[in-house]
Amino acid sequence: MTTRRGPVAVLSLLGVLLLALLGPAAGSAHAADYRYWSFWKGGADGWAYQQAAPTGYVPADGTVDGWRFVLSPDGGQGTPRPALAPDFGSVCAGTAPSGGRKRVAVVLDFGTAEDAPKGEQPPAVRPVCASVPTAANSAEVLAAVAPPLRYDSSGLLCAIAGYPRAGCGEPVSGADSSTASGRAKDSGGPDLGLVAGAAAIVLLGAGAVWQARRRRSR
Repeated sequence: MTTRRGPVAVLSLLGVLLLALLGPAAGSAHAADYRYWSFWKGGADGWAYQQAAPTGYVPADGTVDGWRFVLSPDGGQGTPRPALAPDFGSVCAGTAPSGGRKRVAVVLDFGTAEDAPKGEQPPAVRPVCASVPTAANSAEVLAAVAPPLRYDSSGLLCAIAGYPRAGCGEPVSGADSSTASGRAKDSGGPDLGLVAGAAAIVLLGAGAVWQARRRRSR
């Protein structure tokens, strides 16, 4: 038996198709990027995003901490890593070990001009070797080699070596949104113009089918 689809059925089908087309695009359109200092742990395989807070992580002697100022989802995939490799030997070659202290290599990557807040220019990447007490956590290691640090009232790290001068973990807005949208487009997400065109084609096609069935039923 052949069933005839009226306007409700056609529109229901159209809704499913539109959701399939627009779902990924809608998600990417609402994704927010943030400016913040990301924290990394260096190892033989390169950089790994550090899940522990710097105040709660105690690096061992001979390890590498990395910091990168980014414009990116907080801890999301694709967050830019520090530009220099985590090479303890080259960074701390000129710092002799001493009793009761440890050496920790620190890579400070201030990001790119695109990452920078308006009116600021990021300093060059800076590798430094910290010689600190063995019990020092990563926040204390950072304070020893990159003052001044700036924190907000909740303890979030806002600035390293005075950079940036203002702001703390804010989402991009206004003119900055062009950078975020450009990155979203480069990530391989669907183009909204193409999605809209495809949706229009689906709408016209569904309407034509409905009209044809109406004529046949008369």
